[in-house]
Amino acid sequence: MSADFLLELRSEEIPARMQAGARAELVKLFRREMDSAGVSVGDVTVWSTPRRLALIARSLPLETEAVSEEAKGPPEGAPDQAVDGFCRKNGVTRDQLEVRDVKGRSTYFAVIETPGRAVKDVLTDAIAAIIRDFSWPKSMRWGDASISTESLRWVRPLSGIVALLDDQIIECEAHGVTSGAVTLGHRFHHSGDITIGNAGDYAVKLRAGHVIVDHEERQAIIRSGAAKAAADAGLDLVEDEGLVIENAGLTEWPVPLLGRFEDDFLEVPPETIQLTARVNQKYFVCEKDGKLANAFICTSNIDAEDPAVVIDGNRKVLAARLSDAKFFWDVDRKKSLAKHAQGLERITFHEKLGTVADKVDRVAKLARWLVEEGIVKDADPDMTEQAARLCKADLVTEMVGEFPELQGLMGGYYARAEGLPDAVADAIRDHYKPIGQGDDVPTAPVTVAVSLADKLDTLSGFFAMGDMPTGSKDPFALRRAALGVIRLLMANTVRIKLHDAELFIINNLLAHYRIDDAIHRRRDVYDWIGEVADIKPKGFKGNYALAEIRGEVEAPLDVGYMYDLLDFFADRLKVQQREAGVRHDLIDAVFALGGEDDLVGLLARVHALQAFMGTEDGTNLLAGYKRAANILKKEGWDANGEPPHTGEEDPLSQVDDPAMKEVVEAQLDAAKKKSLSYAPEAAEKALIEALDEAAPKAAASIRAEDFEGAMTALATLRAPIDAFFGEVTVNDDDPAKRKARLDLLSRFRNAVQQVADFSKIEG
Repeated sequence: MSADFLLELRSEEIPARMQAGARAELVKLFRREMDSAGVSVGDVTVWSTPRRLALIARSLPLETEAVSEEAKGPPEGAPDQAVDGFCRKNGVTRDQLEVRDVKGRSTYFAVIETPGRAVKDVLTDAIAAIIRDFSWPKSMRWGDASISTESLRWVRPLSGIVALLDDQIIECEAHGVTSGAVTLGHRFHHSGDITIGNAGDYAVKLRAGHVIVDHEERQAIIRSGAAKAAADAGLDLVEDEGLVIENAGLTEWPVPLLGRFEDDFLEVPPETIQLTARVNQKYFVCEKDGKLANAFICTSNIDAEDPAVVIDGNRKVLAARLSDAKFFWDVDRKKSLAKHAQGLERITFHEKLGTVADKVDRVAKLARWLVEEGIVKDADPDMTEQAARLCKADLVTEMVGEFPELQGLMGGYYARAEGLPDAVADAIRDHYKPIGQGDDVPTAPVTVAVSLADKLDTLSGFFAMGDMPTGSKDPFALRRAALGVIRLLMANTVRIKLHDAELFIINNLLAHYRIDDAIHRRRDVYDWIGEVADIKPKGFKGNYALAEIRGEVEAPLDVGYMYDLLDFFADRLKVQQREAGVRHDLIDAVFALGGEDDLVGLLARVHALQAFMGTEDGTNLLAGYKRAANILKKEGWDANGEPPHTGEEDPLSQVDDPAMKEVVEAQLDAAKKKSLSYAPEAAEKALIEALDEAAPKAAASIRAEDFEGAMTALATLRAPIDAFFGEVTVNDDDPAKRKARLDLLSRFRNAVQQVADFSKIEG
């Protein structure tokens, strides 16, 4: 035998934004209580309206099954305290214990018989627990009992409980509210009680009382009704699924109605009208031929005898809101963006990074540098700097003060209204992009320069100040900024050395930094700034010789952050590329080479490496590399391929120029081959010849950024290294052979590591 269970928890209005979470919480707590009581639960349906949460569980058993459990206790002869404690824990007496042999030792066992229980009684306890433990984002106490902190908390005052197992009432009580079979219908369309017979007629009887209890059905009514209302007027509905869900959470009997507002309001930017209608009034807007129309669709909660009255009331409220928006639009345009930008001096960006005006100045200089250095191509430097200096000006406008969501967008409108070039207006409008993963990535050169400069300045500034993301905390959205930089670089193939950009940013930061805000850092950090950037922090008195005597100086930045920031970009790149199927270990392998901070070039190398590692040649070459690396490690050769220290100076230690170093390396390799005191074996000779051909080709391909070509060259080493390990004894008794063969393995390892640090690759 089984029965269907209905639970309705009725209250004053539940905020629409909380209803989805409340439905999930109700199901979770119900299943928790049933599982703990051993009641199997099948399908569970949960609904919500502004005034109620409802749950229907079908085919519940009428009784729980009897359960017999055993618990092992202390051995016979154990102290009385131990035996008595075991009895208390399991709810038995001494004479109920059984003695059994466990590995030759008599041991007490408790057999706990739990009889079956009526599910009706289980539900009584469960309802009380669900109401008591229910978690709301915000909740309240009410009535006389609210003077106690032990009183019930609920989102709004709880007013009714319907609890039925088939047609039988489950008796329970919460905060003075007792359960029954009576509920209420629509607040305006139905008066009096509605008596529910069982779970099967719950939705039917509520519908008769003008309540559609299924939230998904209400959403469908709003979705189709709004589209039809717009179509009947010859318009297109601007779809907004979030607004559909919100309106369904605000109504129990939704009726979409179309109204009109005055044409004069269309002078205001369409996004402002849509945001005003959506945020303040929960209205949909309509379009005609792709342009915003002077129409809105509201969702009434009543089936009005005269809909025109409802429509007119909503029109008046919307008109008041749109009048405010038009006022803001007119007032803001009385000042130029440059005048508005002066107000940024009054807004603190960060206590350690100055005002928003300070940030704008840094962004403008960096954006111009990006263009003048040819990093961002085809952008006019003057337009770029102008856009950067005005990009935050709308933050002090009346419109953005009312609707912060319109920052950037309104700046673009004001720039066009002022007659500024389209490239400047577009850059102001879009410089925050990309914001989220699904956001469009700017491609206009001026916009790209300003957007990159803004994000790089933010990242470098906060990292320099030590305000880096930790764990799940990222109050300044630095992860999002880093992903934005990566997407901008990839989408526009922007080649930038991040280290160079960061040095430029440091200069800007130090120029703006106030010495009275400075933090103490070690002298070597300060010297590092002076050495690599030729910068002296503003306000520092004295010289480096004095700093050496003092041991410490007031240096405003911890420049060691650069390495943290590059690691941070590596982590964000892994996250960003994971969805594209790029392996994180290959990104680590390329970053581990060091000196690679051009993310576009780095990712091109990673893609080529991943394609190569997916081939048989790549798999076998990796195996050969790891075998060679293990042998060299055991013999004490360092990661750079150098033999154990002999006291002799490294010939390459004084060579700085990369091209010259390559020439010297080639000469040294040739000298080593000529200096062999023995005739190499066939497989050894074949590997030497393969390296002579493959290593220069791979190096040349890497310089040309032909990473596929580099992989092709390295693939030729696969057969020779396999044959070498199969036929040649590396640890030969002859010291000369042993050293020469270890050196050959070192050459092989170094040739492979031109592309990536293969030690970081898994497999």
